[in-house]
Amino acid sequence: MCPRLRRIHILILAAALVGAGGGMPAFARDHDDAKRAVEAGEIRPYADILNVVKGKLPGEVVGVKLEREAGAWMYELRVLDGTGRLLEIHVDAKSGEIERTKEK
Repeated sequence: MCPRLRRIHILILAAALVGAGGGMPAFARDHDDAKRAVEAGEIRPYADILNVVKGKLPGEVVGVKLEREAGAWMYELRVLDGTGRLLEIHVDAKSGEIERTKEK
């Protein structure tokens, strides 16, 4: 299997885990910190963010991580577009605003 397809399969598995995880991303660095951030209203749950950005995405979400970047929580979405390109889309975890997009 080519490395890119292997990575996509891993990301699809990650997306399935997210769906089964009650709205919390499978790859949050520290699950307890992420849970506290949601409970404290510092960030929105992944399901809410996905509803906000769904119509703005150029394809299907195949993976997600929750990370802190420069003190701000960001959801990093991996999106597979209709042409097979893998995109990394960073979304502010509090506002739901798309901050940046790059091709992987």
